[in-house]
Amino acid sequence: MSERIADLRLFVRVIRTGSLSRAGREVGLTQSAVSRTMARLEKEVGTALLVRTTRMVQPTDAGTEYLARIEPILDALEEANQAVRGSGELRGVLRVGTVSGFAIREIIPLLPPFMQAHPGLRLEFLMDDKRQNLVGENVDIAIRFGPLEDSTATARFLGWNPKLLLAAPSYLQHAGTPQQPADLEAHAIVMGPAGMGEGAWRLEREGRQVTPRIEASVSFTVSDAAIAAARAGLGIISAVGWSCRTELASGDLVRVLPEWQLEPTAAHAVFPAGRAAKQSARVFADFLAGVCAKL
Repeated sequence: MSERIADLRLFVRVIRTGSLSRAGREVGLTQSAVSRTMARLEKEVGTALLVRTTRMVQPTDAGTEYLARIEPILDALEEANQAVRGSGELRGVLRVGTVSGFAIREIIPLLPPFMQAHPGLRLEFLMDDKRQNLVGENVDIAIRFGPLEDSTATARFLGWNPKLLLAAPSYLQHAGTPQQPADLEAHAIVMGPAGMGEGAWRLEREGRQVTPRIEASVSFTVSDAAIAAARAGLGIISAVGWSCRTELASGDLVRVLPEWQLEPTAAHAVFPAGRAAKQSARVFADFLAGVCAKL
């Protein structure tokens, strides 16, 4: 039984790394040994699970379905082993979904102490600026900003992150500085993910709300690209605080209409629906709460 479980775990590593040799290096096996193991597994299952090319290994349709079925079982087995050991040690793989900018700017700099505290845990980051399918991509925990779209998923509130209007000093020097929200309508607008959606540009001051009619001069689906465009002087941007702290500190970007407030953005840790959250995912959510507390 233990050999079969090891074979299944190796199959998961092959899929996740896309390489027989890389998966082998992770577990101390040669490429040929991994290839023989995969062939044995395919024979037992009775169908091809992998497509092998000279450059990479990909799952067949059957392999994708097989992965989706066995990975939660392997995760549950690891959780059970940890529970009966009673040591509290976190082991196995934790797959984390997050937007790339947040991972690079906020999570990674604070990650070393967490990894030192949990040396048996392996983290896999899916860094994408679109929302991952938690079940389909077997994500154990994802960080979501803004309204939660999946009402069936379990979520933990991590904190609020302020949203700011920003521009490069060079832009304001030649275009002028807005004095009222309505002035934004005459300015070039850089549209990033934080500026999209209903109410994203709604400004409030002393109970008065104003939503200027703005039109993007240039738009981006990636936060860091939008920040770079604003820093280059392409216009005014609405951005969440974590995405622009470095630029504000350096003076590359400055606040616009600072006396007016934009609605802050909620941050949540989201767990896939239909199964209990891993212990490691719950512990990582505690870590994320600490990250968000520093924003």
